[in-house]
Amino acid sequence: MKKLKNVWRTIMKEAKNQGSKVLINLSNHPFAGWDQAQRKESEKYGRVIDIPFPSVDPAAGEDEILLLATETVKKCLITGETSELTVHVMGEMTLTYCIVRMLKEKGIRCIASTSERKALSENGLRLSEFSFVRFREYV
Repeated sequence: MKKLKNVWRTIMKEAKNQGSKVLINLSNHPFAGWDQAQRKESEKYGRVIDIPFPSVDPAAGEDEILLLATETVKKCLITGETSELTVHVMGEMTLTYCIVRMLKEKGIRCIASTSERKALSENGLRLSEFSFVRFREYV
């Protein structure tokens, strides 16, 4: 628990030191792995801070999802408290819905990344390759 608190302190310091615009990448695809097109497009939202999307137990009930969403939204708000905040939300659908709804109720812009899927066949195996197209705001 102490280690987690130190991580959040570091994230909050980074956000506060960056000035006016912050894009929180709430997903399990860290900014370091984004392709050049996605990195370039993210610049208009500000400096990117990764927050891993929480793991969701498939057996979790609605109350657990609401609690996890509330905790996650608090982390996002604390991280971006002194900034014009946008949150890139990509993850398990019921938790994503709750997080986006809660953030939008607080006036926070939420976006999703869109991609084009290219199916490839190699040695009898089907592979999929995804390439970033754009960010789309949750409406």
